[in-house]
Amino acid sequence: MAKKTATTAKRSAAGKAARPRSAADAFRVVPEDFDLAALDPAATPVGPRSKAAAAERVREVGVALDVLQEALYAEGAGGGRRRALLVLQGLDTSGKGGTIRHVAGLVNPQGLHIASFKKPTAAELRRDFLWRVRRQVPAPGRIGVFDRSHYEDVLVARVDGLVPAAEWRRRYRLINEFEAELAASGVTIVKCFLHISPERQKERLVARLENPAKRWKYDPHDLAVRARFTEYQAAYQDALVRCSTTVAPWYAIPSDRKWYRNWAVAQLLREALEQMAPAFPEPSYDPLVELARLQEADPLR
Repeated sequence: MAKKTATTAKRSAAGKAARPRSAADAFRVVPEDFDLAALDPAATPVGPRSKAAAAERVREVGVALDVLQEALYAEGAGGGRRRALLVLQGLDTSGKGGTIRHVAGLVNPQGLHIASFKKPTAAELRRDFLWRVRRQVPAPGRIGVFDRSHYEDVLVARVDGLVPAAEWRRRYRLINEFEAELAASGVTIVKCFLHISPERQKERLVARLENPAKRWKYDPHDLAVRARFTEYQAAYQDALVRCSTTVAPWYAIPSDRKWYRNWAVAQLLREALEQMAPAFPEPSYDPLVELARLQEADPLR
């Protein structure tokens, strides 16, 4: 009997592991046992299993996000300090731009702040590496989206040898302190690493070259970056493990399937906003009194 009970318990535990309760559970990077090399870029561990199902689920998520964003925006207009920040990182062709289009496109652009971080300018290089990032943190009530981010300074800077190893290693701590500061000030951070395979990256680079409407996205330097795919994976492994914290966890998103990537990021943002539970502020006036005034003394009547 005891043996049967133990077996049942094991099956129950395995079942729970196979069925994550949420997208956050499914994709969260747990530093002590995370291995990027073992993550299947085409996996669908939770949620829709087909393109058609994903499209329907994204529509449902969009309805929820629209309501949540409006409440967050109203909360900010009423003096609240809370906001959300979606950080997107990934190798070339992983889909950062496509994710912004399909996920940020679900909400009112009036409540969005989108920032793209390219190669630092000469003026930016003269300042602390976080300086340009601090300037793009969303205002209260807004949803911010970062296309690349401060993590470039422990990724590109590391792989290309732009700074000494001691410097990029020191930046892990500075990044964690910065994100803890943001969280303490009311910023809910959702960091998504868009994980693709080298095979899918090649397919997308070829597609860019073969399609005249997409050639503007291609840069001959992309091949030099692709040649260092393994080095970038190692840099991402360290960044994800060292900077996945309680207040700002990383989520590793299988991104070989665009439709799954889009649903996963949208669902993570929805779960984060639901956890925030933004609320419409109470008016400083009595709505019933104002309604009576409008009915009885309408100046245009």
